[in-house]
Amino acid sequence: MDLRTFSPEDVRGKRVLLRVDFNVPMKDGRVTDGTRIRAHLETLNALRSAGARVALVSHLGRPKGKRNPDYSLAPVAEELRRITGWEVGMAEDCIGPEVARAVEALPAGGLLLLENVRFYPEEEKNDPAFSRQLAAPFDVFVMDAFSAAHRAHASTRGVADLLPSFAGSLMVGEVQALSQVRDHPEPPFFLILGGAKVSDKIGVIENMLDRVSGILVGGGMAFTFLKAQGREIGRSLCEEDKLDFSREMLAVAAERGLPILLPEDVVVAEEIREGVPSSVVPADRIPSGTMGLDIGPATQARFRETLREARTILWNGPMGVFEMEAFAQGSRSVAQDLVAARARGAVTVVGGGDSAAAVALFGLEDQVGHVSTGGGASLEFFEGRMLPGVEPLLRS
Repeated sequence: MDLRTFSPEDVRGKRVLLRVDFNVPMKDGRVTDGTRIRAHLETLNALRSAGARVALVSHLGRPKGKRNPDYSLAPVAEELRRITGWEVGMAEDCIGPEVARAVEALPAGGLLLLENVRFYPEEEKNDPAFSRQLAAPFDVFVMDAFSAAHRAHASTRGVADLLPSFAGSLMVGEVQALSQVRDHPEPPFFLILGGAKVSDKIGVIENMLDRVSGILVGGGMAFTFLKAQGREIGRSLCEEDKLDFSREMLAVAAERGLPILLPEDVVVAEEIREGVPSSVVPADRIPSGTMGLDIGPATQARFRETLREARTILWNGPMGVFEMEAFAQGSRSVAQDLVAARARGAVTVVGGGDSAAAVALFGLEDQVGHVSTGGGASLEFFEGRMLPGVEPLLRS
């Protein structure tokens, strides 16, 4: 997938609208994790070095189309200043004559952060009139928010149809890394799936089934598969309406000789709470009053052995309730497996969302391979969909 990128000549002296994802965690009016801000610094440096005048547009939270100071991006502007030492202006709006004047006043290499684009309901509706207002002060659009590229919103797609548009460095890196795994994986290729729901992964399973050498299943979704096999799962999470799909996938995989590895043992407890007593039990004998909250040590060892010869690995979804140490070891073990596989030369990708949060919690984000910034976007990408925020960036 070949994306159109900008050269210094494309943006020098131009007024550039840069779509970023500054939807960062906040507490008491302060940014608590600047990872998403840092992810865009390569693109920002390139634009500044070329002498572009740059306005950054992003959403933050879900203000439901209304101006709400709790969702203002002003603290993000302050965090960007702190991280970089740059002068960063903060606009009180994202459209209108005041924004146009502020953009026009920017010096070469200057930065202005626009206010939360989701203060307008027209943003999520991809309203054409709003898109025109958003694009009006600018000469060029750069899309760098892969994590928002699965949304056909005014700031991700609408303006791309109105301005000369290019992909930023983060966008290019994401699409290249994910395309290699989706479209040209070197076998053996293993897919590791976790998280709460089978329904979240149906598209990925269906699209990737013909390409993988095996699928390793953990997390809450594993219990739907286990129940589909007639196992006793106690009070573990189960999507009753996905039992038929699970049986069908297991049957199709068996016909093709494709291994789907389900947990052999699980860590169970009576409730999800720090300090609650837990134990390891066989996956087919989960006590009725308990729920499975992580894969057990035998499953971890089996997964590790299976992945030993892997040349490509895609992991999407944690193996348990990793936020609590008692149920974190399964996800930590898988993350360590990716570190080892990458050291052996395998291509390893973590598909964003909770999986990315888990490897960050374990301090392994710089060792596991490519960690996607997009949870929902990476899922839809691996479902084989053309993302609306990517399509306008393709070279013709």
